[in-house]
Amino acid sequence: MSRIARKFSQLRAEGRKALIPFITAGDPIPEITVDLMHDLVSAGADLIELGVPFSDPMADGPVIQRASERALEYHVSLRDVLEMVAQFRQLDTDTPVLLMGYLNPIEVMGYEQFADKAAEAGVDGILVVDIPPEEGGDLQRLLQAKAIDQIYLVAPTSTTERIQRICDLAGGFVYYVSIKGVTGASHLDLHSLDEKLDEIRAVTELPVGVGFGIKDAETAAAVSRLADAVVVGSALVSRVEALAEAPEKIGASLREVISSMRLAMDRAE
Repeated sequence: MSRIARKFSQLRAEGRKALIPFITAGDPIPEITVDLMHDLVSAGADLIELGVPFSDPMADGPVIQRASERALEYHVSLRDVLEMVAQFRQLDTDTPVLLMGYLNPIEVMGYEQFADKAAEAGVDGILVVDIPPEEGGDLQRLLQAKAIDQIYLVAPTSTTERIQRICDLAGGFVYYVSIKGVTGASHLDLHSLDEKLDEIRAVTELPVGVGFGIKDAETAAAVSRLADAVVVGSALVSRVEALAEAPEKIGASLREVISSMRLAMDRAE
């Protein structure tokens, strides 16, 4: 059983939902990323989604785009991100770590070398935004051989046939993008969300996580009543941005957000 599967099984037995925070590796300075990961776990995170900085993050809104820009000012690379995960693993062997990014850095490294190094570092899952299921087979085979889950996105516009195809190939959990648009957008419709989650669950037994548009504890609690996992990104990255000139204050600020969401989610069950 993978670390992701084990975590969801544990949460299900406890009657709780997963809280998955996202931060960009290297933002605002590389030296604090591993500490921030530990801060998130201590505040109640169940899995960590770690963004790999990229020069053209097409799925991300302005907040996370600027996070990549800040990290890239320090030339944070995919190799650096993998080293951060390895450092995190020195103290935490339990919390699953998911990398979120784009295909180009993986292609530059090479699929086989990437799969080897990700496994060595302790990565549990990969979400490559710009590789559709039809084109992900070669990478997925290498990742599966290393027990790394490849996670795919389902969109509000995905057809029933498309959802079936994605779920047939997905590992770890299915990531549902709750709104049309980029990260940080608003207009989360809980009724439409409920209907779409029913449609996804009709074709898979994998947990279903929901991300995009989750801005505060109230929204996290509302989504947790419907989904198996709540993914929060821009609400955290905006805190990082606000404190970029005072990085020593970022950990406490992120702990505040995550602990409030964790409490609201647990009360919502």
